[in-house]
Amino acid sequence: MDLAHSLAEDEFEPALTHLATASAGLLPLSAARAVHEAVDASAAGAPPDMFGAMEAARASFARLVGVSAERVATGSSVATFTGLIASSLPDGAEVVTAEGDFSSLVNPFHVRPGLTVRTVPLERIAEHVTEATALVAVSAVQSADGRRADLAAVREAARAHGARTLIDASQAAGWDTLDADAYDYTVAVGFKWLLCPKGTAFLTVPAGLGALPPLLAGWVAGRLPYESCYGPVTEPARSARRYDESPALFSWAGAPQALALLERVGTEAVGAHDVALAERFRERLTRAGHAPVPAPGSAIVSVPGLGERAKALGERGITVSDRAGMLRAAFHLYNTESDVDRLAAALGG
Repeated sequence: MDLAHSLAEDEFEPALTHLATASAGLLPLSAARAVHEAVDASAAGAPPDMFGAMEAARASFARLVGVSAERVATGSSVATFTGLIASSLPDGAEVVTAEGDFSSLVNPFHVRPGLTVRTVPLERIAEHVTEATALVAVSAVQSADGRRADLAAVREAARAHGARTLIDASQAAGWDTLDADAYDYTVAVGFKWLLCPKGTAFLTVPAGLGALPPLLAGWVAGRLPYESCYGPVTEPARSARRYDESPALFSWAGAPQALALLERVGTEAVGAHDVALAERFRERLTRAGHAPVPAPGSAIVSVPGLGERAKALGERGITVSDRAGMLRAAFHLYNTESDVDRLAAALGG
């Protein structure tokens, strides 16, 4: 029996064959209900405790990635958190990134004056780390084609040369086991594989917080937020909450339910399910004469030259993505083997 049917069938009611989680995941029904209830209650003048929901989501995400909640900051985007990290680097610092990585991860380093950014092939990123490198920034899984970075090699190279590490887990967290404690910083949006509403994102920081300045510090970043409403925040939170953005609370209203679902099913089980579906699709593509980008162990499958077919597939009720000229399919908890077979048949496989 499919994992999606055995453990999560009551949480999803897709009207289409949704194979575009790498763009946006489906919202679990329990999360959608929580958002609706929060909106309705707010319209009636009795909003629920959405700050409490955000704290529950922070704790749940922390458990999923293996760190304490005190090391997790909440925000709205990867670019915001990456910009925060870019601002903390000294003039002249070198940042090593991968070719074609997602703009929200790499662009903040390019627009920050005084930094040197080296862009190298993903497969060789670890060997390009030198004594001059201050930071290595790379996605755990590439958005365009699903290729996985050799994070163990990146981590060891960075340690050997005294560099820090920033891992964008937006295309990994939720299906791929991530030990955030192994890196200086990790970032991830919540609306893809983590199944949260849009407008949610997470940052993990080192134990002891490191040297990251709390440049986003509004009133919510104070140790006692309701005593930090006026004038400068004289005492920031003693945890990563000092890096929180002022939250879009309705987005957070549905996050705890989504993350609780992933905790209940388990990242390893979800990952095994997702990757098995991706491998089934790769096999069907290969038999049909197509050549997907090699990405062993990934839940994302991209096929060069077929990107233009995404629109027609969408008109047939199959949602995939067109990225860099490639057709990109992404498999998650709510997908089944029949979804794979429907897409493969539509592509002649």
